[in-house]
Amino acid sequence: MKLSTLALRTVPGAFILNAGIGKLKLDAESAAGLQGMAATGVPAVKNLPPEKFGKALAYGEIALGAALLTPLVSNRLAGLALGGFSAGMLSMYFRNDAMTEADGVRPSQDGTPLAKDAWLAAIAVALITRKD
Repeated sequence: MKLSTLALRTVPGAFILNAGIGKLKLDAESAAGLQGMAATGVPAVKNLPPEKFGKALAYGEIALGAALLTPLVSNRLAGLALGGFSAGMLSMYFRNDAMTEADGVRPSQDGTPLAKDAWLAAIAVALITRKD
C-alpha cells in the first residue's frame, strides 16, 4: 500500500472508528438527538426507535472505520462506503437551513462541523479512482 493511500485510509478510518465506539453507550436522549439531526438529511431514519438508531449508527461507523483500516478491503470498496457515509452527512448539511449562510452553500457557525465532511467526500473520490 502506498503512503498516500495509507494516509487517505487511516486518518478518516481511525476517526470514524473512534466515533462509532464512542456511540456504543449512547443513552436514549442522546440517540434521539442524533436521530433528529440525521432525519434532516435522511428522513427515513425517524421511523426507527432512537435506541435502535443509535446502535445502528454506532455499528455502521465501526464497520466503516474498520473497512478503511483493513488493507484487505479494496480502495474502491472502502471509497464507496466512505462516499455513502459522507453523502449522508452532507445531505444533513445542505437540507438544514441553519447550517448554511443565506447562499445555501457556505457554512454558518453551526454548519462548520458538518461542512468539513466535504473532505470525506473528496477522500472517497480519491480512493474510488486510485489505480494501486
